[in-house]
Amino acid sequence: MRITILFGGTNKERLVSVASAQALCEALPDADLWFWDADDSVHETQAKTLLEHGRPFELAFKPGGRRVALTIETALDQARIDNRLFVLGLHGGRAENGELQAACEIRGIPFTGSGSASSHLAFDKVAAKRFAAIAGVKAPEDVAVDEIDAAFAEYGRLIAKPTHDGSSYGLIFVNAKQDLVAVRDAARTETYLVEPFIAGVEATCGVLEQADGAILSLPPIEIVPAEGAFDYTAKYLLKSTQEICPGRFAPEISAAIMAQSLKAHRALSCSGYSRSDFIVSDNGPIYLETNTLPGLTKASLYPKALKAQGIDFADFLRDQIVQAEQRLRR
Repeated sequence: MRITILFGGTNKERLVSVASAQALCEALPDADLWFWDADDSVHETQAKTLLEHGRPFELAFKPGGRRVALTIETALDQARIDNRLFVLGLHGGRAENGELQAACEIRGIPFTGSGSASSHLAFDKVAAKRFAAIAGVKAPEDVAVDEIDAAFAEYGRLIAKPTHDGSSYGLIFVNAKQDLVAVRDAARTETYLVEPFIAGVEATCGVLEQADGAILSLPPIEIVPAEGAFDYTAKYLLKSTQEICPGRFAPEISAAIMAQSLKAHRALSCSGYSRSDFIVSDNGPIYLETNTLPGLTKASLYPKALKAQGIDFADFLRDQIVQAEQRLRR
């Protein structure tokens, strides 16, 4: 099979995707590179072009290579003919909500990461919380947008976020009555999830499946956001954000985070790898969401957890490729 790193995408997380692809390209130097552009076309590009692209979190990538197809669907048809296996360096939108995975499954194209059904489920933060709760994972309650005034009066602070977005885009912290207006305005154009604000330490924990059947939780990471909010800017642009791995949690808290991450991974039927986010409150870890295609950039959390576990990034990728082949045969 022709190992191909597929990156880019038509949603606003394509900048993160380019940075992930740079790390993937360095770890898999013999892989082909396909860039899915914002207009839905797919282009070949070269490792030199990709690796020399500076400030990927801020500047759009120009592939400069031959156009493979005008649409992603036509590109997938070509991938099937070429006998390609996709290493997915994609994040968000159609790349992570199960649509791309379904299109690959229909064509018999193997790919890394979770399948279409689990990707679709995990991408919906409301549904993901419900399934995680079924598995015994503690999650915050939902607040209906038309009830936010009463909820604000009851809890004092709320947090609102898009139900189908990643990289902490669109976060709204409701600390005053005027913030309620911002939530209502945002909810007119996008579906929003509103929850009571939970005070505590932000944490994340990866789960790794291996080709030999083993499954394990990686060391939890403690996040100390710059300027108080772990949004896109704090994640990728501010050097003052601290990501401490392993996190400075009590042993019983670390064990609880790892156990709940594994429960969420299984409840959502994830494959290969995932990363779940939590707030560590006075009442223990509270589940927020699961990412089926977490960032794999040099600045991302999942590679840091792999390193803390003593797993080389290239070895991780080669093992994920083996698993993708195994799933196709099944």
